[in-house]
Amino acid sequence: MKASNIKVVKGDITALEVDAIVNAANKSLLGGGGVDGAIHKAAGPDLLNECLRLGGCETGDAKLTGGYDLRAKYIIHTVGPVWRGGDHNEHELLASCYRNSLRVALEHRISTIAFPGISTGIYGFPKEKAADIAVTETIKFLASNRFPNEVIFVAFDDETLDIYMKQLQLS
Repeated sequence: MKASNIKVVKGDITALEVDAIVNAANKSLLGGGGVDGAIHKAAGPDLLNECLRLGGCETGDAKLTGGYDLRAKYIIHTVGPVWRGGDHNEHELLASCYRNSLRVALEHRISTIAFPGISTGIYGFPKEKAADIAVTETIKFLASNRFPNEVIFVAFDDETLDIYMKQLQLS
């Protein structure tokens, strides 16, 4: 287990200087609200142009683009599930977001990656359940793969920060 390679920070994911940030995108990859809109705005118009060529992304999958005007070299776009009570494969789809994002990082030898709380905004996934899935999948992946070397969970608010800290027993 390589939980020591996992950090939690509170802040703006678009301001981080890492190899890649993960975008909690919608299926079109053409921008939206929340973190998706913030990433598109901060990255600039070239991101939208590249996303137009990708043809969208299915829920649970992940696709790579450049980071453009961000401090991050890359953006890994993943589409999380909309919470519909927990009986519509939401847990597995969210776990797939983390596995596929980490797989993309491995394939591109990305050393540092930062994740927002995928699906926990307008998509309504309960934050505690989402953090449990995020941490569990990340620890499993890091235990058997060389990349990434560091994973950062970025909390937008104190509540989310506390949830991740407890998941990682850092509090």
